[in-house]
Amino acid sequence: MKNRLWLVVVGIMGLVIAAPVAWYLASPLFINKVVEEEFPVQIPNAEELAQMPAEKRKEMEAEALEVAAKMPDKVMDEAMPEVVPDNQPVLVLQGQFKDADSFHKGSGQAAIYQLADGSHVLRFEDFSATNGPDLHVILSSHPAPTSSEEVMRGYLDLGSLKGNIGSQNYTIPAGTDVAQFKSVVIYCQPFHVVFATALLSSQ
Repeated sequence: MKNRLWLVVVGIMGLVIAAPVAWYLASPLFINKVVEEEFPVQIPNAEELAQMPAEKRKEMEAEALEVAAKMPDKVMDEAMPEVVPDNQPVLVLQGQFKDADSFHKGSGQAAIYQLADGSHVLRFEDFSATNGPDLHVILSSHPAPTSSEEVMRGYLDLGSLKGNIGSQNYTIPAGTDVAQFKSVVIYCQPFHVVFATALLSSQ
């Protein structure tokens, strides 16, 4: 009788301990976390350009004319390159998220920008992924990692995923050579599982 009572007590204690752990690991699978962050530097659209002070517009027009003057005097099939003001971010690498498998899914755009001060930021747009426990955002030198070994083959951990839905920014440490990275990975730390990847390219 005492042994049976002891087993019941031990079983209850085990459930009390295991329940929070089980909730931590399983709850993200059916709870979405939405994040909507603005881009670190605002890029002016056509309407904002129209409202820009005349002096600033003239500066941009002068830059455009300078670029045009350096172009050869022949008919070009391609449109004249868009002039990006010096204080605007420059797109360095970009890619589209794809599913890791039939259960771990991801979509949206990943892009690395160089800001005016020379720093870099990773930006997610229209992002959505299967949620999970302790997901991290990782830059990997592997173009399409599917295993923990491939993810960790020359990688940079940018920290915890802020949300499994929505636009968000991740600061890349100063001095990082972003050209070495071939993909962005949404990675589950506890289970060492890839949830989604985005192949990066300069195109």
